[in-house]
Amino acid sequence: MKKWIVLLLAGLMVVFALSACGSKSQEDVVKDLNKKLEDLKGYKVKAKMTLQMGTDPQTYDVEIWHKEPTYYRVDLKNAQKDQSQMILRNGEGVFVLTPALNKSFRFQSDWPENSSQAYLYESLIRDIIEDKEAKFTATKEHYVFETKTRYQNNKMLPLQEIKLNRKDLTPISVKVMDSDRKSLVTVEFSATNFNATFDKKDFDMAKNMTGAQLEVPVMGDLEDEEFTVKYPTAEIPEVELIEEKPMNTENGKRVILTYGGGEKSFTLIQEKAVVVPTTMVATTVSGEPVDLGFTIGALSSNTLTWTHQGVDYTLASKDLTEEEMLMLARSVEVQGEMGK
Repeated sequence: MKKWIVLLLAGLMVVFALSACGSKSQEDVVKDLNKKLEDLKGYKVKAKMTLQMGTDPQTYDVEIWHKEPTYYRVDLKNAQKDQSQMILRNGEGVFVLTPALNKSFRFQSDWPENSSQAYLYESLIRDIIEDKEAKFTATKEHYVFETKTRYQNNKMLPLQEIKLNRKDLTPISVKVMDSDRKSLVTVEFSATNFNATFDKKDFDMAKNMTGAQLEVPVMGDLEDEEFTVKYPTAEIPEVELIEEKPMNTENGKRVILTYGGGEKSFTLIQEKAVVVPTTMVATTVSGEPVDLGFTIGALSSNTLTWTHQGVDYTLASKDLTEEEMLMLARSVEVQGEMGK
């Protein structure tokens, strides 16, 4: 009899413990996140980002530094393809660095304030706070929110699942989903330091370019190297490839792909990238920096430009929406070489 009483008491203790674990409401957790956001002075985070937009997943290592109020350093690496790119925000503006080409572009932009950013902690908190219809569940170890995203030019990814450690509210993972709830972008956080300290030069453009080039050296002469023409695999209704026109330039080959046939048309230009001399300063570009997943592009009203694997791409159209341009650009690289 005593044995059964002991077991009953033990069971009640487990029930009470589980009840205590789930005692915080969604409002309580949101209030804690608000406080976390107010107290946030800076952090260093490591993560792994996986894109599932093509037949083969593409994985990137991401290292994020943030110093209040507006300094950022996001380092993107694809170890398999030996690629590296960095986005910086400091007191002089927003910069995108491509170390292997010694290229740096400067944007007049308020990035990352204008959109959701799956790998930025404070952006995830804002997504949770601003979505009054966010869904909330609690497990023994995690708080899980499902929220709407705030992507300004990508309605293809309207939902995200944000998982937080319930002990200290550090990020565990983010799944960004399409309208069918299929996860297309996953970010898994491996290390978070909310007590990070920084030196004065940690967000300096020149220092970061030099440091990145020690890991990914500047490419050699690219002018005589051929490149494989790639084609977008995403489809625009009734639009097809009309012409493929190769050209010779001072820097090598250029290929112009012209698409049309329906109500919309676009042109995709590809040419070998040129390594910039070390004496060059950052080039100011119009438009907004946009995260294509595999690289950072520059999006203006009618054009989207990006560089990947030593090739410069320009997508131009007066007919396509920004969302369609991003969809096409992502399908050129994520899907890989598919032919016409």
